[in-house]
Amino acid sequence: MKGQIGFDNLIDTEKDISAKKTAKEEIDELKEKINYYSKLYYDEDNSPLSDYDYDMMMNRLKALEKENPELITVDSPTQKVGGKARDDFEKVVHEVPLQSLQDVFSYDELYEFDKRIKQTGDTYYCVETKIDGLSCALKYENGILVQGATRGDGQIGEDVTENVKTIKSIPHKLKEPLNITVRGEVFISKEEFDKLNEEREVLGKPLFANARNTAAGSLRQLDPKITKERPLDIYIFNVQKAENKTWNSHYEELNYLASLGFNVVPFRKLCKTIEEAIDAVTEIGENREKLGFGIDGAVIKVDDLSLREKLGSTFKVPKWAVAYKYPPERKETVVKDIICQVGRTGVITPMAILEPVKVAGSTISKTTLHNEDFIKEKDLKIGDKVIIQKQGDVIPEVAEVLKDKRDGSEKDFEMPKVCPVCGAQAVREEGESAVRCTGIECPAKALRNIVHFASDSGMDIEGLGYKIVEQLVDRKLISNIADIYDLKLEDVASLKKNGKKFAQNLIDAIEDSKNRDLANLLSAFGIRHVGNKLAKNLAKKYKTLDNLMNAEMTNLAGESDIGEIIADSIYTFFREEQTLDLIKRLKKAGVNTVSLKEESEDNRFDGMTFVLTGSLTNYTREEASEIIENFGGKTSSSVSKKTTYVLAGEDAGSKLTKAENLGVKIISEQEFEEMIK
Repeated sequence: MKGQIGFDNLIDTEKDISAKKTAKEEIDELKEKINYYSKLYYDEDNSPLSDYDYDMMMNRLKALEKENPELITVDSPTQKVGGKARDDFEKVVHEVPLQSLQDVFSYDELYEFDKRIKQTGDTYYCVETKIDGLSCALKYENGILVQGATRGDGQIGEDVTENVKTIKSIPHKLKEPLNITVRGEVFISKEEFDKLNEEREVLGKPLFANARNTAAGSLRQLDPKITKERPLDIYIFNVQKAENKTWNSHYEELNYLASLGFNVVPFRKLCKTIEEAIDAVTEIGENREKLGFGIDGAVIKVDDLSLREKLGSTFKVPKWAVAYKYPPERKETVVKDIICQVGRTGVITPMAILEPVKVAGSTISKTTLHNEDFIKEKDLKIGDKVIIQKQGDVIPEVAEVLKDKRDGSEKDFEMPKVCPVCGAQAVREEGESAVRCTGIECPAKALRNIVHFASDSGMDIEGLGYKIVEQLVDRKLISNIADIYDLKLEDVASLKKNGKKFAQNLIDAIEDSKNRDLANLLSAFGIRHVGNKLAKNLAKKYKTLDNLMNAEMTNLAGESDIGEIIADSIYTFFREEQTLDLIKRLKKAGVNTVSLKEESEDNRFDGMTFVLTGSLTNYTREEASEIIENFGGKTSSSVSKKTTYVLAGEDAGSKLTKAENLGVKIISEQEFEEMIK
């Protein structure tokens, strides 16, 4: 019997070891994943994972560590706050740590929180929106802003003083000469974020993924001028430290900060009981769609500041506050139809038209299907019953197709072969997921096409930037590129108060642009894959626009710097009816369509490839490249064994190192000048 008991104990011990090993393996895996995504989120302002999925991983890790406390290590994400301060910035040691918050995911957990608080004392609760941005501390001496710092790891942050001074809602001087440090959340409003991405789309720049990462990245720019260009805002939600000033209530504290001139978190509600606090949390959840800024939950704080002192904090979180995270809502609906929208860059995006359904506080009647591949991967058909998911302020998405509910009436969807707006050919190039409109006069692309045509990489029309083009298009003074040359002085003058001088300068600049080289015109067209360098080569080879328009596909594809895809793009562009109409109007307006540059007989750099790196003293990169090309040489952006010379200026970087490793000859600016004499 005793032997049997010992054997049973041995089995139990082995089971425990096995269970511990399994727990350790899962903990190690979770730590690795969370640390990876935390680094992206906090240090690189990038978040490919949804907040909910991240929170669920962290919650699972906390549960495992609670069950197995001997497996908790100092490097665990549960023991750390935020990210780390970047070496590019001066470090700031926070006098009062900028802690994180304990997350909760159910109302039961809020009741448990209330129960723990009441063991120490009675209190009201202050409920606030949890702004989705980057936490920041602002320090004032005698009422003057002297320092701004990011949270960093909670103990040490980054000095971003010059950057925070560019944020209009941050007062540089308070209404009272206080020594005070406050904490807030820097963010970009939904409206401003949409405007920012609209402008970037028109300018052909990559779109920002979300407002939170954009705000964080903007505040952590090394150049304050870039920060100033971004529409950053801030909401203050806490006093970190104040000299000769005390309050009894957090709610009272926030109202006082507002009286000093701070932009205080707008939704703040004083609640007598946890039930009232839960009602406030529910209210935020139901109305978060109406908020002008993104949130990632609601914060419930003990209002009594003396009770906060008694409750204290752990290393990572205060014991007197929690953050309620709203779970993603999932609802069933029907895909009534799939239509296509054309973006400002010509990308044709399929959209699901849904049977309206209320999800996460808003009625959803349509959602993006991203691209053709997404529809195929989901095996989605028109008429399908689907699950729509929306978490917080994230765009709703088709999370699941309910294939078992099909009745045979569903229809397959095919991407259009022509643009649904202008009828031009719609193409999908090899290796890409996007289908694009090729029409240069497509109304959906008008703003983008006009801005690009007038830019310094196109016809270089000074004064005709994004904001002016936007006004001209909005007022229906122009609707396509050719309309630029029909503008009248009075049309332009109407854009600005006392705008006659501005109008005359712009009309003169438009007139002057008619004399640009053919290379400028080819680049200004915005032909897919044709940048400045290729435009110059095409102008040099074909001499006139008519010659290039009449070039056969086989001739184009035979060029050394043109592959089949690029050749097809050029060939297709010049056979679109819209392109022919535009060129006809440009010629009628007097726009030059021939190469104005005389071909040099000196081909001393023929067969040579140069790579430029660092800063040159006497030339811009463009000027040096043009000189090389005029002498028959080529320039490249990367160093390889085929590179003839690397022209190195001051502060040359990795290209110089690679050239040394490959044995490529490196020349100075002085040596370059000797070569071109």
